[in-house]
Amino acid sequence: AIGLAAGRPSLTAFGLGLAFTVLDLLFVVFLNDWGDREVDAIKRRMFPKSSDKTIPDGLLPAHHLLFAGALCGAAALGVAFTGQILLDRPWLGALGLAALGVFVAYTLPPVRLNYRGGGELLEMLGVGVLLPWLQAYLQGGDPTPPGLWLLPGFALLSTASAVASGLSDERSDARGGKRTFVTRFGNLAGRRATEALVFAGACTWALTGTLGDTLPWWVTVPPAFVAFWYGGQTMAVSGAAQTDAFAAQRRYKRCLHHAIWRGGLCAAMLLATWHLWLQTR
Repeated sequence: AIGLAAGRPSLTAFGLGLAFTVLDLLFVVFLNDWGDREVDAIKRRMFPKSSDKTIPDGLLPAHHLLFAGALCGAAALGVAFTGQILLDRPWLGALGLAALGVFVAYTLPPVRLNYRGGGELLEMLGVGVLLPWLQAYLQGGDPTPPGLWLLPGFALLSTASAVASGLSDERSDARGGKRTFVTRFGNLAGRRATEALVFAGACTWALTGTLGDTLPWWVTVPPAFVAFWYGGQTMAVSGAAQTDAFAAQRRYKRCLHHAIWRGGLCAAMLLATWHLWLQTR
């Protein structure tokens, strides 16, 4: 939607963007399971009835995941450089490399910031900034379109999701040596930080349209209200989402994800509407 508001619709750009996103997600999922295999084994021993763990439960061998993840990463880079050539996007390959590099620094040796501390910030950078920025540039061809002003709020919401993802792995992560926000500061601090980030992201969206003149208020304020609404629901179920309360944590994260996904969808629809309105003026 950000890219659409900066240029004309392109089915080629949409197809390349979809291909990059799918390959990038597969790259992350496969290699994250490979990188976390030891901690996953610890969680399986601590919680025998927890959700399936790909390598510890023998669903796939470790070397298959490593190969598949590397292959998907290489294919994603290939898509990015193909788009750079076909659509004359000089920075697309570099953005694709940065998007993949963030995950490499997140979970793979030698950096492994998800084990040293700071993994949540890398997740914010990858999911909240680089991936949507890459898609916007691929679609619209403008590296700094007006819709990028939506990304600070989205980045804060993405950070909330990153912090909350550590709730269900608190004790196994601590035993496995991972330094996440939750293992360092505890379950309660993790939930409070998550909720504060949701409301900070919603406020940022609201202020983007009301204090500046880059985007109209009606593009940014309604998504902010959506995020506020589901942020309130997140707080309503927060008290039950304590350590090892896995069912309650799933409810908590479901409300959180509604704030992010539905707020983001609302912003995308209104941004596209604004683009169509400008085209008819």
